[in-house]
Amino acid sequence: MAPVQKKQKISSLDQLKQMTTVVADTGDFESIAKFTPQDSTTNPSLILAASKKAEYAKLIDVAVAYGKANGKTVAEKTEAAVDRLLVEFGKEILKIVPGRVSTEVDARLSFDTDATVKKALQIIELYKSVGIAKERVLIKIASTWEGIHAAKILEAEHGIHCNLTLLFSFPQAVACAEAKVTLISPFVGRIMDWHKAQTGKTYDIPAEDPGVISVKSIYNYYKKYDYKTIVMGASFRNIGEIKGLAGVDYLTISPSLLEQLLNSTETIDKVLDAEAAKKMDIEKVSFINDESAFRFAFNEDAMSNDKLAEGIRKFSADIVTLFGMIEKKITA
Repeated sequence: MAPVQKKQKISSLDQLKQMTTVVADTGDFESIAKFTPQDSTTNPSLILAASKKAEYAKLIDVAVAYGKANGKTVAEKTEAAVDRLLVEFGKEILKIVPGRVSTEVDARLSFDTDATVKKALQIIELYKSVGIAKERVLIKIASTWEGIHAAKILEAEHGIHCNLTLLFSFPQAVACAEAKVTLISPFVGRIMDWHKAQTGKTYDIPAEDPGVISVKSIYNYYKKYDYKTIVMGASFRNIGEIKGLAGVDYLTISPSLLEQLLNSTETIDKVLDAEAAKKMDIEKVSFINDESAFRFAFNEDAMSNDKLAEGIRKFSADIVTLFGMIEKKITA
């Protein structure tokens, strides 16, 4: 008799991929290739970290050469070079992933709708110049009132897909859905961080994690009212948070947590379900055409105010550091 073949256990990562689209949250090409995600997301902090590695020097050289040729002043050359660097990273990532890459607009523009639209259009044109169609790019914008309305313009008037990031609250999520943005990135771990600091609790049980609860409520609301905006959970602190959102549309996960999922065969059970959400009793609300109502509802949530402001400050600081690094090369 032929020996009985043992059934090979499926990794937790592969189990997760059967119910949720997995996205790599990194600018490191090697990590992206290893975990075979559908998409990849970047932000100024990730690009800054990757730019310091020797293996990415050639991308910086291309960006600096572009900046020198496309600006009159040092400031103009530096800005052009940084934009090109973001696109160079995106271009290389798109050689690895079959889907889309998220490229972030300068966080210092988070409260300026017109400037955000202008910068997004410039980034898309740069992608076009290197042979990348806009359909493969998500423009990443902070979920401020101004950012949401910039995304609304980009989606409706230019057919540019947007990823609304630094999202911590239900009012932000509702306004994004009403603006018909392609995707939102609610930050699970950062929500938990805030509550942990306030209460001293560890939130070891995923179902009790404030970040997990927030994303669940957004997902159920979207499915209840048939909004097409994709919910992509982001900013995870542990595997439990990821498991607590199994079944959500997308999850963007750091390489360290992807590694844990890849090396585990622990069962992943589907938690979120669109059909179940449709049967829930959830009140419908609206914010997109009422700025005062949006700002008041957002203001009622101290956590969301704190974390949005902190996130914009952090991304702004990192983009300033990146500008400084590139300016030194421009003027060398």
